[in-house]
Amino acid sequence: MGRKSPYPAEFRNDAVALYRAAGGKRTYAAVAADVGVTGETLRSWVRQADELAGRGTRGERAVESRDEELARLRAENDRLRKAEREWELEREILRRAAQYFAAEMRA
Repeated sequence: MGRKSPYPAEFRNDAVALYRAAGGKRTYAAVAADVGVTGETLRSWVRQADELAGRGTRGERAVESRDEELARLRAENDRLRKAEREWELEREILRRAAQYFAAEMRA
Protein backbone atom coordinates (compact mmCIF):
# COMPACT_ATOMS: atom_id res chain seq x y z
CA MET A 1 0.00 0.00 0.00
CA GLY A 2 2.13 2.86 1.19
CA ARG A 3 3.51 4.07 4.43
CA LYS A 4 2.23 2.85 7.77
CA SER A 5 -0.74 4.77 9.10
CA PRO A 6 -0.02 7.10 12.03
CA TYR A 7 -3.41 6.12 13.47
CA PRO A 8 -3.72 2.95 15.54
CA ALA A 9 -5.98 0.18 14.24
CA GLU A 10 -8.37 0.62 17.16
CA PHE A 11 -8.81 4.31 16.32
CA ARG A 12 -9.48 3.48 12.66
CA ASN A 13 -11.99 0.78 13.63
CA ASP A 14 -13.78 3.17 15.99
CA ALA A 15 -13.97 5.83 13.26
CA VAL A 16 -15.43 3.30 10.81
CA ALA A 17 -17.94 2.16 13.44
CA LEU A 18 -18.92 5.79 14.10
CA TYR A 19 -19.53 6.36 10.38
CA ARG A 20 -21.58 3.18 10.08
CA ALA A 21 -23.58 4.07 13.20
CA ALA A 22 -24.67 7.25 11.44
CA GLY A 23 -26.56 4.98 9.04
CA GLY A 24 -25.95 7.12 5.97
CA LYS A 25 -27.40 10.22 7.61
CA ARG A 26 -23.98 11.87 7.82
CA THR A 27 -21.33 12.28 5.16
CA TYR A 28 -17.79 10.99 5.33
CA ALA A 29 -16.58 14.56 5.75
CA ALA A 30 -18.91 15.28 8.67
CA VAL A 31 -17.92 12.17 10.60
CA ALA A 32 -14.26 12.65 9.70
CA ALA A 33 -14.33 16.21 11.03
CA ASP A 34 -15.62 14.90 14.37
CA VAL A 35 -12.83 12.33 14.50
CA GLY A 36 -10.11 14.71 13.28
CA VAL A 37 -9.17 13.18 9.92
CA THR A 38 -10.01 14.00 6.32
CA GLY A 39 -13.09 12.65 4.60
CA GLU A 40 -10.99 10.74 2.08
CA THR A 41 -9.02 9.08 4.88
CA LEU A 42 -12.23 7.89 6.53
CA ARG A 43 -13.58 6.74 3.18
CA SER A 44 -10.49 4.62 2.57
CA TRP A 45 -10.74 3.12 6.06
CA VAL A 46 -14.37 2.15 5.43
CA ARG A 47 -13.42 0.66 2.07
CA GLN A 48 -10.59 -1.34 3.65
CA ALA A 49 -12.92 -2.59 6.39
CA ASP A 50 -15.44 -3.69 3.77
CA GLU A 51 -12.73 -5.57 1.87
CA LEU A 52 -11.57 -7.31 5.04
CA ALA A 53 -15.14 -8.27 5.94
CA GLY A 54 -15.70 -9.90 2.55
CA ARG A 55 -12.34 -11.65 2.39
CA GLY A 56 -13.78 -15.13 3.17
CA THR A 57 -15.78 -15.39 -0.06
CA ARG A 58 -13.62 -13.08 -2.09
CA GLY A 59 -12.69 -15.70 -4.69
CA GLU A 60 -16.31 -16.55 -5.40
CA ARG A 61 -17.30 -12.91 -5.49
CA ALA A 62 -14.41 -12.10 -7.81
CA VAL A 63 -15.52 -14.76 -10.31
CA GLU A 64 -19.12 -13.63 -9.99
CA SER A 65 -18.25 -9.98 -10.37
CA ARG A 66 -16.02 -10.80 -13.35
CA ASP A 67 -18.93 -12.61 -15.01
CA GLU A 68 -21.28 -9.74 -14.21
CA GLU A 69 -18.79 -7.22 -15.54
CA LEU A 70 -18.26 -9.26 -18.71
CA ALA A 71 -22.03 -9.45 -19.29
CA ARG A 72 -22.36 -5.70 -18.64
CA LEU A 73 -19.51 -4.89 -21.02
CA ARG A 74 -20.91 -7.15 -23.76
CA ALA A 75 -24.32 -5.47 -23.44
CA GLU A 76 -22.71 -2.04 -23.58
CA ASN A 77 -20.65 -3.10 -26.60
CA ASP A 78 -23.82 -4.25 -28.40
CA ARG A 79 -25.57 -0.98 -27.52
CA LEU A 80 -22.64 1.09 -28.81
CA ARG A 81 -22.42 -0.88 -32.05
CA LYS A 82 -26.14 -0.37 -32.64
CA ALA A 83 -25.78 3.35 -31.95
CA GLU A 84 -22.81 3.52 -34.33
CA ARG A 85 -24.88 1.94 -37.12
CA GLU A 86 -27.64 4.46 -36.47
CA TRP A 87 -25.15 7.34 -36.58
CA GLU A 88 -23.73 6.06 -39.87
CA LEU A 89 -27.25 6.02 -41.31
CA GLU A 90 -27.90 9.56 -40.04
CA ARG A 91 -24.61 10.78 -41.54
CA GLU A 92 -25.50 9.19 -44.88
CA ILE A 93 -28.91 10.90 -44.85
CA LEU A 94 -27.31 14.26 -44.02
CA ARG A 95 -24.66 13.78 -46.72
CA ARG A 96 -27.33 13.08 -49.34
CA ALA A 97 -29.42 16.03 -48.16
CA ALA A 98 -26.39 18.31 -48.40
CA GLN A 99 -25.71 17.07 -51.96
CA TYR A 100 -29.35 17.62 -52.89
CA PHE A 101 -29.47 21.17 -51.58
CA ALA A 102 -26.08 22.00 -53.11
CA ALA A 103 -27.42 20.87 -56.48
CA GLU A 104 -30.58 22.98 -55.94
CA MET A 105 -28.46 26.06 -55.20
CA ARG A 106 -26.46 25.58 -58.43
CA ALA A 107 -29.55 25.19 -60.56
